[in-house]
Amino acid sequence: MLVRGAVLTVVLLGLVAFSVLLAKVTLTPSPASEDLVTANLRPGRSLRQYAEDYTFLAACKQAGGNLLLGVPFGLLLPFFGPRRLRMIRTTLLTALAMAVVELIQGALVEGRAFDIDDVILNTAGALLGYFVLGRRISHRYYAYADDAGSPAPSTEKREAGSKRVPRTAARTEAGDAARTETAATKLLDRLRGR
Repeated sequence: MLVRGAVLTVVLLGLVAFSVLLAKVTLTPSPASEDLVTANLRPGRSLRQYAEDYTFLAACKQAGGNLLLGVPFGLLLPFFGPRRLRMIRTTLLTALAMAVVELIQGALVEGRAFDIDDVILNTAGALLGYFVLGRRISHRYYAYADDAGSPAPSTEKREAGSKRVPRTAARTEAGDAARTETAATKLLDRLRGR
C-alpha cells in the first residue's frame, strides 16, 4: 500500500510539473507572430500549411513539438483510470485539456490562436505515449499493487514449485476444480444408487 501511494504521488507530481511546463510553452505571448497567426477550425489545414509553406525542419519541429506535448498525458493518465477505460479516458482527457489550452491561447494570449490541428496532434502524441510505454508501465503498476494486496500463497504451493497464476486465472481454476469435483461426486452417487 505504501509503494502504491508513493507511485501515485510521483505520478501526480509529474502531472503538475508537466502542466506548469505546458502552460509556459503554450500560454507565453508571441507578439512577433500576431499578424501571421489565424484561428484554424478545419482539421488538416495547418498540416497542409506546414507541408507547403515551411521548410522540412520547421514543419517537423512544429508537428513534432505538438506530438511531444501530448506524450506525457499518455504516460501519466493511465495510472488514474480503470484498466478497461484507460485508453479512452486518456484520449478524452488529453483532447479536452488541449482544447481548453487552445481556447485560452486564442482568447487571451497575444500572438496565439486556436488550432484544431494542434489538439489532434497533442491527442495523437498522448496515444503514442500510451501505446509505446504508458500502457505497460501502468499495467505493471496495477499488477504489482494487486499482488501486494493479495494474501501470501500457502507454503504447500511454494514448496511444490507451482507457477504464479494471476488472481483471475486462479479464481477460474478454483471454480473449474469445484465444478469438476461436484460433477464427480454426483456421478459416483448415481453409480452407487443414491
